[in-house]
Amino acid sequence: MLVDIKVCGLTRPRDARAAAELGARYVGVVLAGGPRSLDPMRARTVLDGAGRTVERAGVFGTNDPVQVARTVRAARLDIVQLHGDPTADDVRAVRQASGVKVWAVARVNGAISPDDIRSLWEAADALVLDSRVNGKLGGTGTPFDWGSAQQGVRGRSVPLVVAGGLTAANVAQAIETLRPEIVDVSSGVESSPGIKDHTRIADFIDAVRRARSET
Repeated sequence: MLVDIKVCGLTRPRDARAAAELGARYVGVVLAGGPRSLDPMRARTVLDGAGRTVERAGVFGTNDPVQVARTVRAARLDIVQLHGDPTADDVRAVRQASGVKVWAVARVNGAISPDDIRSLWEAADALVLDSRVNGKLGGTGTPFDWGSAQQGVRGRSVPLVVAGGLTAANVAQAIETLRPEIVDVSSGVESSPGIKDHTRIADFIDAVRRARSET
């Protein structure tokens, strides 16, 4: 089973370069507030550090199509990740305005059913499951209950991205439980918020590679 890796919450070009060189397919920045948040031009500089072998994602807390599209152009993003509890209509509007792929985030704090999120995955280019923590959009270091979410993603028609509290120690279990196409790590490879530890990135990627060779 092939599982791709996204390293998110990047704040330094050298960390983006390390993620790409170590094997991440996606690199991400936060444009939604919090300790890792960047302005669009700084986001562009950070993502440029990764070179041309990866896709560039931006995490948004707003679903306003005009604002998102403006930031996509400034930061040169390939992917918009909507964390603001988007609807299917939000996803379609942002894709039309921005011209790039849209990953829709469903924030989880318990069991979900396919009926709850089917319209979201039918509109999006990928479905992201992340932990719901009051007052925060992501990057909390808190995993959700992967087993409770299993039923909700059965029959999905787009790639599944699993985020929220992943580390080298637990990512294999997440992969075995939810069978995602992509895993998304941020705080799990940091020495402090926004500062990536290159050894932890390498360990995380090695853990994903071992897990996918065993599934």
